[in-house]
This record gives sequence, structure tokens and C-alpha cells, in this order.
Amino acid sequence: MEQWVPHVTVACVIEQDGKYLMVEERDKFSGKMVFNQPAGHLEEGESLADAALRETLEETGWRVELTGVLSVALHTASQTGITYCRTTFLAEPLEAVEDAVLDPDIHAVHWLDYESIVARSARMRSPLALTVIERYRQGIAYPLGLIQHA
Repeated sequence: MEQWVPHVTVACVIEQDGKYLMVEERDKFSGKMVFNQPAGHLEEGESLADAALRETLEETGWRVELTGVLSVALHTASQTGITYCRTTFLAEPLEAVEDAVLDPDIHAVHWLDYESIVARSARMRSPLALTVIERYRQGIAYPLGLIQHA
């Protein structure tokens, strides 16, 4: 019998001047172009915070500073049945890295206002992408100390 293991992922909600840093990428399961926050899988030996910083840089070319935790959520993808345990951080943009090389799956990086994100809601990689932005807009955030790395 195969052991069930959730996939541990991280994401960052990054807002600046009313716009959110989003990536447009090809979903490897459906082949469709989808939108998401910068996000990805935790690598062995990495803290959740380090993974969030790494994934944001790899997917957007932006260095950010983590400022809070928006959510920890379990989500089972309907098309694959894979369960993800996703920790979403709140972050502030620090600087765009000149000549950054992005992950090959990333088609484009966008700064989108909330209305533009809602208009693309059917093209979000998962329902969590819009949910965490709405949590941020409601002022829901927790201190970084909520996450411990032993």
C-alpha cells in the first residue's frame, strides 16, 4: 500500500501600490495558462520562509521581505487528486533583480490590481490564489513567529 503524503508548498502575496505580483504559467497537468502567486514546493533541508523567498525570486525575479503569514491551507486538486499543504506568506517587494533568469514554466510576470485578478478568477491555478488575496484585503495576517523551524 502506498503511503499518502501531502505536497508541501509555499506562496507569497506581494502588494505594491494596489497591485499584486502574479505569475502566468502553463499548468503541467491541464496544459492551460493559469495565474498564481509566486509559489512552489519546499525542498529538503529548507525552511518554509527560505522556500518562499527562493520561489519568489525564481519565478518573478523579485527579492522580497516576508512580513507575515496569511494562511496555512490544505487543498486537494480536483484534476489530480494531489493534496497540497500550502503556507502563504505576506511579503513586501525590495528590488527587481536585473537580468534574472526565471523558471522555464513561467510565461510572464504581472503586477495586477484586484479587479484584474477577479476578472481572471476562472484562470487561477487554484482557488487559494484569490482566497489569500481576499484575506490580505480583509487585514487577516499573522506574525512570522507563527511558523517555527526547529
